[in-house]
Amino acid sequence: MKPLRVAALAGLVVLVVAGVTIYLSFAADMRKAYAAITGRSAVVETAAGPIEYAEAGSGPDLLTIHGAGGGFDQGLDNAASMLGTGFHLVSPSRFGYLATPAPQDVSPAAQADAHAALLDALDIERAVILGVSAGTRSALELALRHPDRVSALVLVVPATYAADMVPLETQREADFPFVLWLVNAGADFAWWALEHVSPDTLIRFIGVPPELVHDASPAEQEAVMTMVRSIEPLSARFAGINIDSNPDLTERPLESLAVPTLLITAKDDLFNTWPSAEYAAAHIPGARLIVYERGGHLLVGHGEAVRKEIADFLAEAGVAAGRK
Repeated sequence: MKPLRVAALAGLVVLVVAGVTIYLSFAADMRKAYAAITGRSAVVETAAGPIEYAEAGSGPDLLTIHGAGGGFDQGLDNAASMLGTGFHLVSPSRFGYLATPAPQDVSPAAQADAHAALLDALDIERAVILGVSAGTRSALELALRHPDRVSALVLVVPATYAADMVPLETQREADFPFVLWLVNAGADFAWWALEHVSPDTLIRFIGVPPELVHDASPAEQEAVMTMVRSIEPLSARFAGINIDSNPDLTERPLESLAVPTLLITAKDDLFNTWPSAEYAAAHIPGARLIVYERGGHLLVGHGEAVRKEIADFLAEAGVAAGRK
């Protein structure tokens, strides 16, 4: 066999072996991603249609509403990191996420009514509401439309209305449209590949300045990458992400809100939630606003401070965590 043929054959073998290795690694990670959302939730029929949800813990009732790219699993993780234990957590998957279908009306108001319907189905009269990122839209609507169901409202990095809002696409780096296309296509392999070859692209996409993560502790770096990986399987979440990526945000009658409210954000959040938090705090009577100079959309480096702020706020609102 001629040397060139041998070299070509060897190169082909290397490519095939590399391709098989990559595929097997991808398939193994996808099995883990699906296993993480299997057998942990239930679907209940409500007045607003079928809703997937999970429960955990004991103590005062708390509805945890996840952000974009999430599901019931992200809601549970958010509550665990921001509140610790001592609450009975109810974590729904919002419209289009995991096993919760997307109805014809996917507005924050309709989603808020679905939250109330879930509380009805579970015989929960009132609850603390924790909304994070895109989940703050329906959390806020729940407090406006069903104030008797809300004992306290916590909005973290609120992706809600603000005057003179800048369209999301113009706030982000040039890679945003490409990653958004991957998300809306439900491209599991492309997302997985970017985790390994260009993690900064996905870190930026979830609203965190990559340089902030580079300077963070190893534990905080791993927490950010855990959030990136938690969006897998992307194909099971992209319908909800598509809804969240095209919000129809309008001015709301915040002055009428009579629920104790806490808002937390960071100035360098790449989703630019600082103006929304300031706007809401200025219009909600008695609202408390916490703003960090740095931290990005995940409030990197402020875990303990956030937990203390929320615990103090809830204590003042008369909602104490149960025994740990």
